Amino acid sequence: MRWALVKVCVAVTAMVVVAFAVPLGLVIRELARDRAFSNAEREAAAVAPALSITTDRDQLERVVASAGSDDGMAVHIPAGDGEQAVDLGRQRASDADVATVRGLGRASTTEVPGGFTLLQPTAIGSGAIAVVEVYVPQAEVGNGVATAWAVLSGVGLALIVGSVAVADRLGVRMVKPAQRLVESAHELGEGKLGARVPEEGPKELRLAATAFNSMADQVVQLLANERELAADLSHRLRTPLTVLRLNAASLGDGPAAEQTRAAVEQLEREVDTIIRTAREAKPQTAAPGPGAGCDAAEVVRERMAFWSALAEDEGRKVRVAGVERPVRIPVARADLAAALDALLGNVFRHTPEGTAFAVDVHNGEDAVIVLVSDAGPGIPDPEAAMARGRGSGSDGSTGLGLDIVRRLAESTGGDVRIGSSVLGGTEVRIWIQLDGGARTPLGRGHRGAMRRRGIFRLV
Repeated sequence: MRWALVKVCVAVTAMVVVAFAVPLGLVIRELARDRAFSNAEREAAAVAPALSITTDRDQLERVVASAGSDDGMAVHIPAGDGEQAVDLGRQRASDADVATVRGLGRASTTEVPGGFTLLQPTAIGSGAIAVVEVYVPQAEVGNGVATAWAVLSGVGLALIVGSVAVADRLGVRMVKPAQRLVESAHELGEGKLGARVPEEGPKELRLAATAFNSMADQVVQLLANERELAADLSHRLRTPLTVLRLNAASLGDGPAAEQTRAAVEQLEREVDTIIRTAREAKPQTAAPGPGAGCDAAEVVRERMAFWSALAEDEGRKVRVAGVERPVRIPVARADLAAALDALLGNVFRHTPEGTAFAVDVHNGEDAVIVLVSDAGPGIPDPEAAMARGRGSGSDGSTGLGLDIVRRLAESTGGDVRIGSSVLGGTEVRIWIQLDGGARTPLGRGHRGAMRRRGIFRLV
């Protein structure tokens, strides 16, 4: 593209230079010719007064010498009334041309070897017509023409070089954005998902860059969603794995029991590896689509029915509140179930047997709060626990359970906070915004703004 633009500019500039320089050069040549013959006419006119007065050869020679050089001027006086013809100077024109001019009575120009001659008829005292011949060399006719052509050629060449420079700069301005677009496309094809194109250059290339960046963002979003789905599905496998681990722990001693426990531990490690691999890049969760939602109370009752059976086996007391009436939230049923399973699974995984836990649902006008609390040892560093893809580091946790909960809350405009529970352990508060607008999360001292439904129920 760059060289094509340069070639076009060179061709256009060359045509413009030829269109103007050639006629101008021809005009300059004609002006030089006219100037040379005008000078010859003035020299011939300087002799005319003397011819009208006298035809004496000596006097005329002095006049010719003063008007021009002897080699450049000649005077032809015809014979008459007993007088002989007089020819002064070097004659270059033919006798026929001189006779023709004398007969016509008007000036004429004729070509001779080495240049031209101007034949100027002049009346003398006897009434006859004398002819003054002035020689104009070829060099004088073309005087200054070569210089003018050289100047015009230099100007034309300078214009062409200037047009090349301007076209090259314009070409660079157009080519660089296109090259960046090509390079970014190659980088994106090689898996560098952060490749983007600066929106610079001509309007068309800016639009192309905007379209490319939008496409790259969509690709990143799709890949992130795929990774997120793989991680979430893998994390949900930990719920039945927790049940298997608890059941395997109650098998007692023996080779079969040990093999079962080892197989469960290996399966847990494989699931953790899948989760970490799928979540290498930081994903982003799309907001729930129109019409998405579920009954939070129903989901809590369903998942608590599942976990209560395990709690009974381990001697854990369970408390549930606020689930007697429907509580609609803008969250998919499967996502809420996965978040609850992640939190309750952490309770069973990270607290000793016999540790009590509770799930409370608080329904307000613009938000719903789900509290999951336990009587365990608590979380010493809540910020580290909330960090994506990191657990405590000592128990092999992936740290993604709380991340799943956080993403669920933030998809509605809410948030997640970790604190101390009234049971003495950890309390995870899930703030789910109902209208998706600006949120004003409630602290522990503002719970009175929420309408609490139901009472505690011991299982």
